[in-house]
Formats: sequence, C-alpha cells, structure tokens
Amino acid sequence: MKKNLIAILLILLAVLGGAGELRGWLLPTISWPFTVSRELPFLRVGEAYAPFLAVQGQVHWFGWLCMLGLVLVGLYLLTRRSFDLRLPPHYKSRLRRFRQIKRGYISLIILAGLMVLAALDQSLVGRRALFVSYEGQWYFPAFQRGVIPGETFGLTGDEALAEADYRYLKAHAGEPGMPSTVLMPLVPYNPTMDAVPFPIEELHEQDGILLDEKGLPFNGQACRLYEDGQPHLRIRYRRGLPDGYTQGWLRDRREVYGATYREGKLTEEHFSGEGYLKDFLDQTDPARLCRIHYHPTPPLTGGHLLGTTTQGADMLAYLYGGLQVNIKASLFYLPVTYAIGLTIGMLMGYYGGKFDLFTQRCIEILSQLPFLYVVMILSDMVPPSWRGMFLILSLLSVFGWMHMTYMVRTATMQEKNREYVAAARVMGAGSFHILRRHILPNLTSILVTLAPFSIAGVILTIASLDYMGFGVPDTYASWGRLLNEGLRRLSSPWLVSCAFLALVGILLLVTFIGEAIREVLDPRRHTYYE
Repeated sequence: MKKNLIAILLILLAVLGGAGELRGWLLPTISWPFTVSRELPFLRVGEAYAPFLAVQGQVHWFGWLCMLGLVLVGLYLLTRRSFDLRLPPHYKSRLRRFRQIKRGYISLIILAGLMVLAALDQSLVGRRALFVSYEGQWYFPAFQRGVIPGETFGLTGDEALAEADYRYLKAHAGEPGMPSTVLMPLVPYNPTMDAVPFPIEELHEQDGILLDEKGLPFNGQACRLYEDGQPHLRIRYRRGLPDGYTQGWLRDRREVYGATYREGKLTEEHFSGEGYLKDFLDQTDPARLCRIHYHPTPPLTGGHLLGTTTQGADMLAYLYGGLQVNIKASLFYLPVTYAIGLTIGMLMGYYGGKFDLFTQRCIEILSQLPFLYVVMILSDMVPPSWRGMFLILSLLSVFGWMHMTYMVRTATMQEKNREYVAAARVMGAGSFHILRRHILPNLTSILVTLAPFSIAGVILTIASLDYMGFGVPDTYASWGRLLNEGLRRLSSPWLVSCAFLALVGILLLVTFIGEAIREVLDPRRHTYYE
C-alpha cells in the first residue's frame, strides 16, 4: 500500500510539472528542472526540433527528461511486488536503535523540516503576491512564469509598464483604484536581486532635545526628506543637539547648502543655490526629522526581522535562499558521485587485475590536481551563460567520487569471496546479476554511513568557494559570500553572526545524523567477548 502511494505521488508530481510547463505555471520545487533548463543553454533546444512541445520558442528537454524519470520510477514501483519495500528484520532493529539516539533522531527531524520549508519555495519567501483580487479578477502572480505589469492593477506612470510592486499594492490594498485583496508570502522579499528601500526611523523632539525611538538623546545623522524620500537636509546630532556639519541638496541631488553647529548653535552657514535661503529651507517640515538606516541595516529595523545585507536584500530571505542552494546542491551531488564512485569501486573490487591497477593510477592522478586552480581556470574558459551552480557542482562531482571508491573496492573484494557469490556463479548468474543482487545490497551500510558526511563536505566546499569568490554567481544566495561580507564589515556584526550560525547549524545537524548512523551500523556494538 505504501509503495503504491509513493508511486502515485511520483506520477502525480510529473503530471503537475509537465502541465505547469505547458500552461506557464511556476510550481514550488516541481518546476525547478525547467528553471534550470532556462538558465543553461545546453539543457534546451530550439523550436524547430520539437514544435509540438515548444514553450516560448524553445523546448527544455532536461525538465521533460526529469518528468519522464519520475513517471518511469512510479510505474516501476507499481509493477513490483508489494513485499519489495518491506524492511528486513535487522533493518527494523537498526531503525529502533537510531530512534534511541536522540541527538541524531532529533537532528533528522529538524533537517527534514528544513527541507520541507525549502521545498515551499516562492509560496513562503518571495516578492510576488500569492493572490491578488482586482475588479472581480483573481491573479496568482507567484505561481506563473510570466510578468504581470503594474497597469493591470491600476498603476500609472513608469510603474505601469514594469512588473507590479506587490508590496506597494499590499500596503494600499482596499483603497480606491487599488486591489481589494493582496496576499503576500510570509517573507515578502526575494533572496537576491531585490534591493529594498532604506528603512526610515521617525525621530521626535522634546524640550529642544531630539530623541530616538527609545526616548534617549539622539546621536548620529538626522535627515529632512522630500516627498519622494530623497534627503533635503542631513544634520549631525550629538546628545540630542545639532553639533557638526550640515548638508543640503536640491531635488536633483545637487548640493547647495552647508552649515556648522556647535552644541545646538549655528556658527557658519552658506548657500549656493538660486533664490532665497529661507525658501530652500522651507521646502520640508523642520519638525519632521528621520534617521535613514543605510544597508546593511540592523535586525528589527524597517520590518526586517534579521536586518538586511550589504546589497539591500532581506537577511531572512537570503538565508532561506542559501538553504535552498545547499539542499539542491546536495540532491544533485550525492546521486552523481555515488553512481560514479559505487560503479567504479565495485568493478575494481570484483574484476581486480589490470583493470584495478589502471583505475587506481587514474584516481591517483586525478586526486593530485589542484581543485581550486581547476575551478579558476574553467571559470575563465567557459562562456558566461554556462557559469553557475551547475558548473560548480559538476566540478565537485568530478573530484568527489574518488574518496569512496577504495572503501567500496575493499568491501566488494571481501563479498565476492563469500559462499553465496560462489553459489550464484554455479547456478549460472552473470557478473552484472551478482553485482546488482548480491554484492550491492551488502554495501548499503557504507553508503548510508558516508552520505551525511558527503553532504556536509559539499556544503562546506561550496561555502569555501563562495567565500573566496569562485563559487556560484550573485544571482544565488550564498552563506559563504555572506560570511565574507560580514568579516569585511565587522561594524555590522549581524552579517557574520547570521552566516556563521546558519552554516554551523546545518553542518551540526548533518554531522549528528552521520554519527548516529555510524553508531547504529557499528558491528562492534553488537559483539561481546568473554
């Protein structure tokens, strides 16, 4: 029954993904293969090859191949016998033992929850609205690939032709000429490429002393703003009184005013603009003073729970994007490296001889290549359109499979001399059947033990490359790049703190799971010597 549910779920996901691509839907996680095809030229073909599947002039074959793979796996599970997915008794005992190791079991639950949150994608974090109701029409901007212009929702001017600002629509929902309902994601910001305006903190004056939001005398730079938010005057305050240099600008950003204060008293003033000084100063309300928080802004400022990054992105959204990058990288890296390392290791251990020696020499040569230099050289050689996470993961996969081949090779050499393998040969079983049906199942403990540590390794490697500037492009959120920015700007400690806690937290979760699995599969724990 469980097998049938899994099979039906896989087929349903493939159908939804294919239907979403044909209809122009952008479904959370399900549409990711098609998104990757749009980013990389070699993962799509022109319209002339298959006009019946053309979407916006091109066919994204990689996405369709992934959907086909889901359908084939689902059909395979439906045609298998029902008892194939049942756990053997010794696996059930190991699962009970794993649940008893609380640190690893709780870490697995937390990691699974994070993966579920990451799979929600734009329905949880994004600047596009989930639902908009305008003049009796319903729109779902977050779940469609196309861009809805602002004029659709009554915006005019330059905003009419550009994509609608849904945060602005949310703030003015219900007003005349505006949408009646706007539902935004929980975090209404994109992880990257979404620079938010500078948060503004209103200041108030009491008994001639300027106070901040905590009611303390203000120290810093206060501004008087034009209607469009541009600075008019910027005044330096100390202990709530003007003290220092003051600057003033026209609406076209030309600086025309300068003054100097000492303990609240004007000592020097000059004006180089047209007209009278009084008319210039009266353009804004002198009683309305604000403090502008330039990026990066601290936590709990301007509606940003963890503040903003140096590029003006919401920190919580950026951390969420980094989590998605790490999970997607792990899901790509593990199957590729395990397929290569497991296949080569089993062949080395099973056949041995000249093939084993030749493969070992090749692995030794590849393992001596400087990984960082290879990344630097290929980053300059490949076309700019091919650079991205796919290139980094491909390089990691090329170098990441070698560490497991020797363990698989050793285990295969031990298993091929067992009696059940000899019996299979006598019964006429071929090499492929022996490797698949008899040796491979006995390598499960090695694969399961190595998997968590491989995930931790790829996450740490990507963070290291991003920290040095050779990782994924700026269009992807990166904890390593955030850590680099934080170390270069220690005056904004929330940058390095958020990056450090996120990176260390995910690595600890994966490491705790790996240690628990290793303890469960350790044969010495179930051996007693008397």
